[in-house]
Amino acid sequence: MRRRLALTGLALAGLALLTGCASGPSLEMRGEVTAPPGDSKHLTIGSAGFTESDLLATMYSLLLNQAGYRTSTLTVANRELYEPALESGQIDVVAEYAATFADWLNAKTNGANAPAVGSPDLDTTMKALRKLATPRGLTVLNPGRAVDQNAFAVTGAYARQHGLRTLSDLGRSGLGVRLAAGDECVQRPYCEPGLKKTYGIDITGVDPKGVGTTQAKRAVQNGQDQMVLTTTTDATLSDFGLVLLADDKHLQNADYIVPVVNRSRAGGEGVTKALGRLNDVLTTADLASMNRQVDSWRRLPEDVARTYLEDKGLLK
Repeated sequence: MRRRLALTGLALAGLALLTGCASGPSLEMRGEVTAPPGDSKHLTIGSAGFTESDLLATMYSLLLNQAGYRTSTLTVANRELYEPALESGQIDVVAEYAATFADWLNAKTNGANAPAVGSPDLDTTMKALRKLATPRGLTVLNPGRAVDQNAFAVTGAYARQHGLRTLSDLGRSGLGVRLAAGDECVQRPYCEPGLKKTYGIDITGVDPKGVGTTQAKRAVQNGQDQMVLTTTTDATLSDFGLVLLADDKHLQNADYIVPVVNRSRAGGEGVTKALGRLNDVLTTADLASMNRQVDSWRRLPEDVARTYLEDKGLLK
């Protein structure tokens, strides 16, 4: 049995009040982290409210239902709210992104100016993430094969014309590139500074049209810009005639999808085993395809998620 709840209005304000205490002393400081992992049979799955998060939450719910759990889904778009709710047990399971979540917890624990702990190396990132999550009563399960990280795309025609497959190819070409991205790109190490330092790409300017927005992709499609910052699971690149250039020198951090659970409620073997079945199968390409079905074909996330799990033999 599944129920979906959207958190808005007074409910959102209520969650903010209820989770306010979770940002204080950690569970370890309150002596609770050493308790055995819990195995509640009614679990709340968190979604951040965008297509990919909805798909992952739905797949988690379906797999947990099959494993004997009752689930409901709570949509909270703001990590500043849903992470404390995960600590407090109002949310039991959420799909996160390893490097991004590690850096977020690091800033929460050590201050906004703390050096980043997420890195392109998955093992290093996971070690840092688990070190930060455990004292908060959170268990980070093993990462899957799917990764949703920053990526850069050009038109297929531009790639063919200049023989481009990778970002290294673009750097060697000596072409001047105007980049459609968020305005923070000029400072972020994974964006303009990293493209220049790691790949030697001649970034002639940053067009502040956002990350992977329709406006940004259209600017590249019509030749106003030459490259766009998007993500590896962008569902609509082909609609604009765009192709990704491979990050062959691993500039981007290891944002592999990882299930994160509240240890005291969902830290048992049942949840780990159920969600691990998806991690063993789900790829970046699979996730991009499902995003496309929802965003471009207007299919319901529930239908896309169920069909995928059935096709992979994960759901009876």
